[in-house]
Amino acid sequence: MIFIYGRAEDSPITRVLEALDEAHAEYFFLDAAALDKARFQIRIDRHGVHGELKVEQRSLQLDDISAVYARPLLVAEHAEDVKLTQHKQALHQQLVDWFDIAPCLVVNRPAAMQANSSKPFQAQLISEAGFLVPTTLITSDPTEVRTFRQQHGNVIFKSISGVRSIVTVMDDTWLSRMHRLAQLPTQFQAQVPGVDVRVHVVGEETYAAEICSTATDYRYAHHVGNAAELRAIELPKAIAKRCVAMSKTMNLPLSGIDLRRRADGHYVCFEVNPMPAYSYFEAETGLPIAQALSKLLLTAHKTDKEVKYGAGY
Repeated sequence: MIFIYGRAEDSPITRVLEALDEAHAEYFFLDAAALDKARFQIRIDRHGVHGELKVEQRSLQLDDISAVYARPLLVAEHAEDVKLTQHKQALHQQLVDWFDIAPCLVVNRPAAMQANSSKPFQAQLISEAGFLVPTTLITSDPTEVRTFRQQHGNVIFKSISGVRSIVTVMDDTWLSRMHRLAQLPTQFQAQVPGVDVRVHVVGEETYAAEICSTATDYRYAHHVGNAAELRAIELPKAIAKRCVAMSKTMNLPLSGIDLRRRADGHYVCFEVNPMPAYSYFEAETGLPIAQALSKLLLTAHKTDKEVKYGAGY
């Protein structure tokens, strides 16, 4: 049985459910908005962790789950019923904890996604995987920022945490605000000219999209009156292979990798998204990412954890 957990209005969840329906697959979907109707019972013995998930009249034995796709985005609520809110939060956390130890394919395990919480740490992993990374400075010292800009000319900056931030070009106006760094260490990078490429890795497959935009951060192009045009492309085999290998090393059966192709043909890697909103790229390019994800879930077996999806995936 395939177990899907997330919010019904979240398009990556919607797309994989549609793909599973198209494949006439059997699955159990738990909408995070319906946690108030759910009950989760766990028992532990010498054979492992077992339990049952009940949602109204439906029930699911944990031992019957062969694969999981989860986007555990629990939205904060301000309900009048405090006990009900606590119940939903506790059940959500139980599920997240179980995803880390479940003896099946999990896309993706919460522990594997933690590398994204620290951009500097993730950059080390990217470099170890063989990708070029931008020259980087992480500092709370305005003097170091000015020196870095003098050395590299065009510089961008962004948050060092896993919270999404808008990539911004350092100009004189921003430079005059650097006294604020004392309260917020920030990541500065030499700007890399080239073309943005987003690669989605699904198991052993890669799906790449080239993004044409004059915006510094194409994700927010419309905010500055620009556009972003996407088209599907074929990656060089060596780069595709490196993307798959890096995702495996990070224990991510599904990942969204942000690359930039320089004029000399070399690829620079900025970061790896462990919970990518792939549906945007799929809608813009026609890349069959949801179909590939559903196939990955369908072909997973409980023994796969030992063979392929254990430590290091």
